[in-house]
Amino acid sequence: MNPRFSLVVATVGRVVVLDALMASLAAQAGPSFEVIVVDQNGDGRLDAIVARHGAAMPTRHVRADRRGVSFARNLGLLQCTGEIVGFPDDDCTYPPGVLAAVDAAFAADPALGLLSGAVEAPGGGLGSGRWHKVAAPVTRANVWTTCVSITLFLRRGVLDGVGGFDEALGVGGRFGAAEETDPVVRALDAGVRGRYDPALRVAHPGKRLTAEAAARAYSYGLGCGFVLGRHCFGVAAVATFLVRPLGGLVLGLVRGRAMEMRYYGGTFGGRLAGLHAGWMRSNTLLSGNYFWSR
Repeated sequence: MNPRFSLVVATVGRVVVLDALMASLAAQAGPSFEVIVVDQNGDGRLDAIVARHGAAMPTRHVRADRRGVSFARNLGLLQCTGEIVGFPDDDCTYPPGVLAAVDAAFAADPALGLLSGAVEAPGGGLGSGRWHKVAAPVTRANVWTTCVSITLFLRRGVLDGVGGFDEALGVGGRFGAAEETDPVVRALDAGVRGRYDPALRVAHPGKRLTAEAAARAYSYGLGCGFVLGRHCFGVAAVATFLVRPLGGLVLGLVRGRAMEMRYYGGTFGGRLAGLHAGWMRSNTLLSGNYFWSR
């Protein structure tokens, strides 16, 4: 009998936090589930962890021949047998009862195609990001504040219908973010119904303004801008995504804070360049090889 859930974990370079994630999954009670670990490391550093936790829950260890979060998730999707699919990050943890709550929500509403929640900070409360404060239908107008991959659950048929993840998006791709927003928008445009519940939370380390964050700001900005442009978001949405980092850049200049200037300048420049690229390819594929078509 197939499990209710398939959880696809794309991972590279992390061991200790992946161990914590797997322990939190093994502690989930209620609906049946399987875990597909898509290992993008070139060595066996995860073998012992996967074997140990695999004794407590159905787990598949899939080796990826190249890196990229969207590629890894698409590879994992090929192994999924569950009706509902989730995509926990390798450094997040599931609080007790998450899968049971998601299962109940889908069971109560057979027409529900996707369910999303919020990110919980390590010390409690909502994590970084401008999260929607109340439960609401997921729409184009709020998709950026209601959907993030670690708290996103979709019926497998929805992912099959929209073609999976665009492999040019996300860490390891040309456009380093918004890989989950892209298929959600495609699903919404196809008439799929989604719901956001801020009471449904997955714990994740807080984002800080660090050298690492500043270094990847341009790439992340590219992904956000590209999805805004590709899906023809309106002027108000585009303006919001440009004004905020521009304001942060100006404040960084005034305060003389180099890290803020790097981070917000990279974000602004990336979003602007991504917008242009997205507008040039509105509602089209970057390449026939990018979408999941295996």
